[in-house]
Amino acid sequence: MADETVDHCWYDIRKFGVEGKGWSDTELFYDRLPARAKGVVRDAVWNLSRHCAGISARFETDATAIRARWRLRDAELATTKFSACGKSGLDLYARDDAGTWRWAGCPTEIKSREPEDVLIDQLEPVLRQFMLYLPLYNPVDEVFIGVPEGASVTPIVPRSEKPIVFYGTSILHGACASRPGMTQAAILGRRLNRPVINLGFSGNGTMEPEVADLLAELDPVIYVLDALPNMQAP
Repeated sequence: MADETVDHCWYDIRKFGVEGKGWSDTELFYDRLPARAKGVVRDAVWNLSRHCAGISARFETDATAIRARWRLRDAELATTKFSACGKSGLDLYARDDAGTWRWAGCPTEIKSREPEDVLIDQLEPVLRQFMLYLPLYNPVDEVFIGVPEGASVTPIVPRSEKPIVFYGTSILHGACASRPGMTQAAILGRRLNRPVINLGFSGNGTMEPEVADLLAELDPVIYVLDALPNMQAP
């Protein structure tokens, strides 16, 4: 484990810039729908849009260890079907020399709304690219990464190419993935080397016109629609 006596420098990932947001005019930074959607979409959709599923930040560091601390808004950290890591945790990936994203680490335990944990340690001090996924089913107010003093940290600017936009049900939202990086949207994003926007709304992906109007504001390379499991014939 990382040496707890080492002093750490902490970085707010909001200052890095994040991927996975379709709109910048959100009420809270990590929301998935714009502020003007409040009162337009159903309350259930709006509340679920505050979950930060699919949002990620990328950075480069030569740190020998990476810690994280984050503040959650919902007190329910896990359920009988959904692990705390998937519902409320972070998920760290590293890019290897061949350009493939490899899983690097996640929290070992989450027992409060303000967790802090080592994500990975015992690394050689060489520059690597990392990608950090945010919780799937719990809104966050802030997320920080910490590295030992003296280590360099450089944000990787969010990609400008057109994203893949996913819209659908809990299957897309992330239930009940073991880790945030294990949703189908996140996996495809890594394999295709494309930014993705996850607009899965658990139990509420019903193709309603108000949400369709918002989707039409985006300019993706392709839409992936998987709302059928939530839709019923009249």
